[in-house]
Amino acid sequence: MDSNWTLMKQGLPDVPTWQEYLYKKLEKNARIGIDPTLISALDANSLKSSLKPHGSQLVELDTNLVDQVWGSSRPARTLNPIVPLDVKFSGRSTEDKLKDLRDELKKKKVTAMAVTMLDEVAWLLNLRGSDIDFNPVFFAYALVTLDSATVYLNDSQVDDTVKKHLETNFVIKAYDSVFEDLKQFGSSITQKESILIGNKTSLAVASALGFEKVVINRSPITDAKAIKNSVEIEGFRQSHIRDGAALAQYFAWLEEQLNDGATLTESQAADKLAEYRSKLDLFKGLSFTTISSTGPNGAIIHYSPDPETCAVIKKDQIYLCDSGGQYLDGTTDVTRTWHFGTPRAKEKRAFTRVLQGHIAIDTLVFPEGTSGYIIDSFARRALWSDGLDYRHGTGHGVGHFLNVHEGPHGIGTRIAFNETFLQAGMTVSNEPGYYADGDFGIRLENIVIVRPHKTPNNFGDKGYLGFEHVTLCPIHRKLVDLEVLTTQERVWLNAYHKEVFEKISPLLKNDPRALSWLERETTEL
Repeated sequence: MDSNWTLMKQGLPDVPTWQEYLYKKLEKNARIGIDPTLISALDANSLKSSLKPHGSQLVELDTNLVDQVWGSSRPARTLNPIVPLDVKFSGRSTEDKLKDLRDELKKKKVTAMAVTMLDEVAWLLNLRGSDIDFNPVFFAYALVTLDSATVYLNDSQVDDTVKKHLETNFVIKAYDSVFEDLKQFGSSITQKESILIGNKTSLAVASALGFEKVVINRSPITDAKAIKNSVEIEGFRQSHIRDGAALAQYFAWLEEQLNDGATLTESQAADKLAEYRSKLDLFKGLSFTTISSTGPNGAIIHYSPDPETCAVIKKDQIYLCDSGGQYLDGTTDVTRTWHFGTPRAKEKRAFTRVLQGHIAIDTLVFPEGTSGYIIDSFARRALWSDGLDYRHGTGHGVGHFLNVHEGPHGIGTRIAFNETFLQAGMTVSNEPGYYADGDFGIRLENIVIVRPHKTPNNFGDKGYLGFEHVTLCPIHRKLVDLEVLTTQERVWLNAYHKEVFEKISPLLKNDPRALSWLERETTEL
């Protein structure tokens, strides 16, 4: 940035949030122009309340001023073909999902709902796209009433197959007509009627419908989408088995390359992993940019290797790889940490502490009505005993052939995770870590499914839950400090490795190198 700008990094001491800056630092009686499509109605309401005592106000602009400056050099919006997702993968028809949504609208005593989150539209309509990298969604809005449903799509993305898929449940209208339609619909209902919008819906949508007509609440689609049906759960299992085979091929190849003295950059390695995944059945793309990181780069939590400048992978450094794929039957997200040389004692101890936290979550049994906020400390207990910790959540929800990060639930220290209880059918990651700045990074991540758990007793008649892991990839035995690991934890690791070998080895019959590697890496401790 040049001298016209001052950088304020939100979250650092004495640095205000941008909202605080507007009502604490600006002069009074300010008029603040905003693009109403880029701020949620909920945040706008809160900000308006904070600005009012200062005589300041938000002004909704018809056009984005930055876009005007950007002009013709701004890249065109991606508009890729939209495709139906067969019910053999989704597990439920669009008609069934619409019926459940309308039942929820009746319970909430609202007339309609404007659906604006792209993954919610995709899930409701059993459609998928590729307008946003790594996320199988498309640009769309939907308006669902008690007796009708309209979806707003770009005509160039819709073919006859999609039209036939939607024709019995939805009217298809032009994407650009949505705001005019919302205005007309909002003005057509009585003062006693109301329209539900999710708590992430934009100010532009709320303004079009009329603020006095909308009810802002968490979207019922968010909750319905988070609980996977039996078909989706089986899809998660099967996609992770195939994904595990690609991971075995990749790590076996990488080890061989490094042992042979090959020079490989982090980016080149990531490309090879993508190549292995691309050959799998039902593969549709990666679920996020692969984090392929060696040594100090592994301590950068959301590191992304630049093909032009990234580091060369070294045998004498820890290698952290966080990657995932999108498949018609599921979404994967897995992190493994390796050392292809001789690890230092402090690396082994830190790795083992992370592993203990991972096992603690995997084996946890907890009563229904428990949130991810409550159980997060189990993942950190072993690290805390050594005075270690990590600065990210322990787990995030995962979409079914949808966004790899999906709410409303998660496991972490953010108080927002206490708003949603973990429920049977939810998918969530289990990914404790440790990061020594400038030295190395460690993370172990599996996807787990919340499942009912039988217990000898049932105190309070609550019912109890546990986790089923579906990620299948060896955990590096060379980095385990056996003096730190308990007997019970060793039993868990051996059982996990036995499961990995039994489920993955049949897929590697034609790859002797990967099969041999898998057999060695899953040998009992």
